[in-house]
Amino acid sequence: MRIWDITYATIANKCPRCNLGRVFENNNPYSLKNGLRMNKHCPNCNLKFEREVGYFYGAMYVSYGLQTTLITLLYTLNMFWWNIPSLPLVLIIISLIFILFPVTFRWSRIIWISSFTKKVISDKE
Repeated sequence: MRIWDITYATIANKCPRCNLGRVFENNNPYSLKNGLRMNKHCPNCNLKFEREVGYFYGAMYVSYGLQTTLITLLYTLNMFWWNIPSLPLVLIIISLIFILFPVTFRWSRIIWISSFTKKVISDKE
């Protein structure tokens, strides 16, 4: 059940402990005002998201894995299905990486937090 909790928390922008409070202030990652700004604590269970200075350096590895998976998927689809020439494919992949950066940034942080947080079973479940 743990993988489903992490997946739900990641996609829904929810706290990995209670699955109720938001991790990021705004649900829209493309909001220029506060799309990438995190809450300090969960509004529901008061989980501190950034436990120490530099805590999210590990999230860079998760982000790297997400981006590498995307590139590998697109390259594999191109080999077996699309057959796009190399230069346009590279431009498409680079464009997608820049377009999806806010999403992978948020997902990598939530996955990183979820990896070190135990789920609390609430009375509401």
